[in-house]
Amino acid sequence: MSAKIRKILVTVEETHREMDRAILPPTRKAVAGAVIENPFAGVFVEDLTPLMDIGAELGALLGARCVAALGIPPAAAESYGKSAMVGEAGELEHAAAILHPKLGAPLRKAVEKGAALVASTKKMGSPGQVLDVPLGHKDAAYVRSHFDGMEVRLSDAPRAGEILVAVAVTDSGRPLPRVGGPTQEEARGKTG
Repeated sequence: MSAKIRKILVTVEETHREMDRAILPPTRKAVAGAVIENPFAGVFVEDLTPLMDIGAELGALLGARCVAALGIPPAAAESYGKSAMVGEAGELEHAAAILHPKLGAPLRKAVEKGAALVASTKKMGSPGQVLDVPLGHKDAAYVRSHFDGMEVRLSDAPRAGEILVAVAVTDSGRPLPRVGGPTQEEARGKTG
């Protein structure tokens, strides 16, 4: 089953100044979201494999859209995250089916590697509600400078029978990080 996409959103956020200090180069984060029809809205279905397959499709599509929006080669991506919000006729398990079994592998391919777990959230919501997408370093989970997030909001999504699925990718960590831990340069990317 292929995703029935109603809408795609891509946003890039650049931070040039923080606490009256120049951020050079600017920190950049991109988020790509797709509003899709939920094929199981309003009914209980035991086998969620079709949603898992949609997750793989969206991992590749949204990951590539983020990397392209940042204008970087895939290897230059530093952190990533994923999130989904189901409309009121869906269930949280629909979001889990999209996010967990198969979305990660094509997202990792889109950012070239990705040894660390892809941070994720899921929730039930309604049109105009904010969806938070957590971020973590793609190759080393404890690089604290890359613990961050992005918001996605569409005024008309998700409708009751839809799911908003989002992926975020960065080319850097937070501006002015200073809470310690391993650095981007120390990340080895062997076990996450």
